[in-house]
Amino acid sequence: MVEIRLAENDRERADAFAVRHRVFVEEQGVDEDLEYDEHDAEATHFVAYDDGEPIGAARLRTLAGECGKVERVAVVQSRRGEGIGRALMETLEDEAESRGLSSFILHSQTRVAEFYRRLGYERCGPEFEEAGIPHVEMQK
Repeated sequence: MVEIRLAENDRERADAFAVRHRVFVEEQGVDEDLEYDEHDAEATHFVAYDDGEPIGAARLRTLAGECGKVERVAVVQSRRGEGIGRALMETLEDEAESRGLSSFILHSQTRVAEFYRRLGYERCGPEFEEAGIPHVEMQK
């Protein structure tokens, strides 16, 4: 059974980073120096586990006002299509709302923007490149 947790200790944060490394750096070729940044220290991290194995991750930052920025949403390739990304997003949004955040923005890879659209996000701008990958900004 998949469990989504707020990463509350160094071990859980390391698990979230391991998923991000596997998906973004190894699979998608994102430069490691771009994947890990100054926001990791202040962000809230989430990790999805299946029987103790980290299989998904996400990051949330609080921006000005009541806006949260969703970042680094990743599910390992062998587990995509099982609803893990949706569960990560639901847990992240619930936690954000409990902290008083009422709106969200994110930069979606263009090829997965439909996933976020089904979760209520709307595209708000032209396509742009980030880390060598086409993205679109979305909001909810």
